[in-house]
Amino acid sequence: MQVDLFKDVLVPAVGGLGIFMLGLEFMANGIQALAVNRLRRALARIAGTPIRGLVAGTVITGVIQSSTAMTVMVVGLVNAGVLGLRPAISVIMGANIGTTLTNALIALPLGLWGLLAAGLSALGMVFARTAAVRNLCLTLLGFSLIFYGLSMMTGGLRPLRAMPEVMAVISGLRTDDYLGLLYCIVAAAGITALIHSSSATIGIVMGLGASGVLDWQTALAFSLGADLGTTITSFIASLNLSRNAKRAAYAHIAFNVIGIAVMFPLFPVAARLVAALVGDPGQPTIVDGQATYPLVPVAVGVYSIAFNIFNTALLFPFVGTFERVLARIGDGPGDHVEDYSRPRFIGPDGPRALGEAVAAVRKEIARLTWGAGLFLHMAEGRPGAPDDPAEHRFAIDVLGREIRGFAAGLFRDRMDHREGRLVGSLVAEADLVSDLGEALYRTAERMAGVELSPAGRDLAGRLFHAMAAALETLDPAPARPATVVVPALLDDLADAREAVLRHAPAATASERTALLALLASADRTIRLVERIDAERRLAPDPAIPAGAPAPPPPDAVIA
Repeated sequence: MQVDLFKDVLVPAVGGLGIFMLGLEFMANGIQALAVNRLRRALARIAGTPIRGLVAGTVITGVIQSSTAMTVMVVGLVNAGVLGLRPAISVIMGANIGTTLTNALIALPLGLWGLLAAGLSALGMVFARTAAVRNLCLTLLGFSLIFYGLSMMTGGLRPLRAMPEVMAVISGLRTDDYLGLLYCIVAAAGITALIHSSSATIGIVMGLGASGVLDWQTALAFSLGADLGTTITSFIASLNLSRNAKRAAYAHIAFNVIGIAVMFPLFPVAARLVAALVGDPGQPTIVDGQATYPLVPVAVGVYSIAFNIFNTALLFPFVGTFERVLARIGDGPGDHVEDYSRPRFIGPDGPRALGEAVAAVRKEIARLTWGAGLFLHMAEGRPGAPDDPAEHRFAIDVLGREIRGFAAGLFRDRMDHREGRLVGSLVAEADLVSDLGEALYRTAERMAGVELSPAGRDLAGRLFHAMAAALETLDPAPARPATVVVPALLDDLADAREAVLRHAPAATASERTALLALLASADRTIRLVERIDAERRLAPDPAIPAGAPAPPPPDAVIA
């Protein structure tokens, strides 16, 4: 029978793949919109020990249906100091088990029932009146599209068996020997790294296997490679984060690499065990006169679940060893520098009296201000300054969010007007200091690697000195108040502007750009200092009794 490549292969295969991946996206988005914030807070609260972390990682990933999202979430929690490295490793192990629920679900041969369920879900989503109902319908729509897309893709791939050119290429993907097995694993890892979804890769493999294009043992090998490729996303997510966050990503990679290395020589035995459990996946079933292989998706789902459970059981006793080894990776002076992403004076177990809470927020804002000032040290090239401006920026941003969230939680019903003004002022001050940190980060970023002439260095030093003088007025006990220093600095800045403009024609393009950008940063820094000082004077501390009750602090704000 003549095969129309466009109508019989390209349209259903590409369309089915797109619908399948859209279903995964819809399902993940719907579930995360419904519950991800609560789940993130629950994870930060529950996963305090390896056992609890393993259970939390399994359950939460089973709910949100994305080990990638879960691992990225864990990396962010570790970076924020909310989750320790040891429980984070166990959470990642649990995430690998939880995500196999998707692999089991998509193996179900629901086909056209998926299209019917998708239509009903779409109608519910269109006519829903609340966001919660819409998100629930979106989740069900995604869940349904997964099955219909997989069925459509399988039908589109089936005619490829009648094409000798295609089968000649596919026949090279065999697991008859260990070299072929390695090639299949690497190929699947590469595909997964590109599309950032092990579930999508396994869905494609199930479609190829069910249509008979891919040998069932090769399909099992591809599912093994998908577990390796999914580690790339967490590694990318950790690149600009703290060393501990990088270590959590390394744990994810190490966990999967070790598991695959152990399973590699055992693959033939594991394949025979799967065949004994589900039946012969290579046995065809005739549907509408064409051979199909419905047991291949089941075998892939069972193998994926068994591998991840086996891998976790094998490596979970060595969580402590993982932590000790990973703690040595990247160890250096930066590990002993203060972690500005983690609050020191506030948090879920912070002070309960309003006066104490206000004092704690003041101390944390002082830390935030000092941390922001370190960007100026980076721009000047001072020894001991943080190495990575982007990493320090992330830490400062996390701390600023923590302070604003904690301070906003100090509002209460029937609060005294002076106290309310003070709390509002604290929130505004923390926000302004965060803006100050962003301005100084831009300063450090723009000055990185810029070569200045001697005259340019003098002008830059003059601007650095003006910014440092402004920042000193924000100290808890400044030598001179901002009301005196800032106006004088703004006058000096006007003179510095003329000096920079006079120097600009003789400077190189890069030096001219850097000095003008630095001039703008200095102006913004000084004016932000002026606004911060005005905010402080707007609501000075009232006489708050030390025992005055404060509401419990809110949950930590997670980046």
